Amino acid sequence: MTHNPRYAAFTTLLRIEKERSYADILIDRELREGRLAGPDRGLYTELVYGTLRRRGTLDHIIATFSTTPPSRLERSVILLLRLGLYQLFYLDRVPVSAAVNETVNLAKQAAPRGAGFINAVLRAAERGREKITYPDPGEHPAEYLALRHSHPRWIVTDWIGQLGFDEAEELASLMSTPPSMTIRTNRVKSSPDDLRQRLAIEGVSTIPCRHSPDGLVITSAISLGSLPSFREGLFVVQDEASQLAALLLTPEGGDTILDLCAAPGGKATYLAAMAGPGGRVIACDRSPRKLEQVKEAASRLGIATITTIPMDATKPLQELLPTPFDRILVDAPCSGLGVIHRNPEGKWWKEPTDPARLAVTQLNILANAARCLKPGGVLVYSTCSTSLEENEGVVENFLNDHPDFVIEPVSVALPILADMESGSGFFRSWPHRHAMDGFFAARMRKRERN
Repeated sequence: MTHNPRYAAFTTLLRIEKERSYADILIDRELREGRLAGPDRGLYTELVYGTLRRRGTLDHIIATFSTTPPSRLERSVILLLRLGLYQLFYLDRVPVSAAVNETVNLAKQAAPRGAGFINAVLRAAERGREKITYPDPGEHPAEYLALRHSHPRWIVTDWIGQLGFDEAEELASLMSTPPSMTIRTNRVKSSPDDLRQRLAIEGVSTIPCRHSPDGLVITSAISLGSLPSFREGLFVVQDEASQLAALLLTPEGGDTILDLCAAPGGKATYLAAMAGPGGRVIACDRSPRKLEQVKEAASRLGIATITTIPMDATKPLQELLPTPFDRILVDAPCSGLGVIHRNPEGKWWKEPTDPARLAVTQLNILANAARCLKPGGVLVYSTCSTSLEENEGVVENFLNDHPDFVIEPVSVALPILADMESGSGFFRSWPHRHAMDGFFAARMRKRERN
């Protein structure tokens, strides 16, 4: 079979379905192999991510025109239908004839028994667009958002509960579109102004982030990893919300800092840069393989003050670490509901019970971290989840069990976060409000001993 962007997208989606592989890893691998060139590379990436982001809506369209429910279709058939329908309904630059004919030709090779069926459904969907209906948003708000904007129903139900329907729809709509690309200046080697000038020379346009003093938003389409400035370690790819969570720890020169769950290293390297050459960062993660990413990032950025230690943070830490620490960041493993626009395959793997299950682990890690902090030290707990259970709920339970800790409002600790402070003094970023990932962070200080 000829290797073309549609075939490559189909095989990638098939691997994601069969192996639960991550889209970004498979896409990077495909592009590195160099079998696609020019515009085909962009079309391939668009087809994979777009089909994943719009899967729920695409399946709703399939159900409208298929005599067989989507859940009963063969895996190859449903994937080919999604690919074809994504091109028909979301890619204006792809002609209808190409969307249908290329998908059917691919089906003749990948799912020959289903080629006729796929052809019939695609043509019926193109002719019958006006037949596609959605639940009434007034009577069935969650069902409407789930099908119209392509998210699991339980996720949008939670958003409606927190934000109300209108704002939840803004968020749901945004979370089905490609996210922006944001980088952080490596202040060890450059400054934001100098980096902007350097990137402009390399053909990359940027605008400064609204809140992060070191952040730049990329406004041109380019592969950042191929830039000389990237190889020289002048910046790291890191969303603004992630930058702000690290900034909230407010490291000072010479601090000894613990970063639990540190891979891939964006926050750890930022903390090390802020603590300066006299500081020290201990970066921990349960996966030695992921810790290699931290080492590689630190090496590229020219940072020599990070020590990596493989460690399961759900187990007692004091005997394994050079405690106590001045500051600790707990960037806890979470459901990732605030970044599903970046990892769209993951939203279809998540379960409604995940936030409550993860909250138990998060609270355990937080309690272990607390024992390693000096009296008077600062502890920041952060997640990239929008769930109340994983965020406010975990912090409230922690404070109930640890009366020696007090909340420090983020607007006091870091005034640039004032417009993202919740009523309880926590940091909350929402993609539709703040043009960054959905993050939560709480800053707590351990009381001095009397």
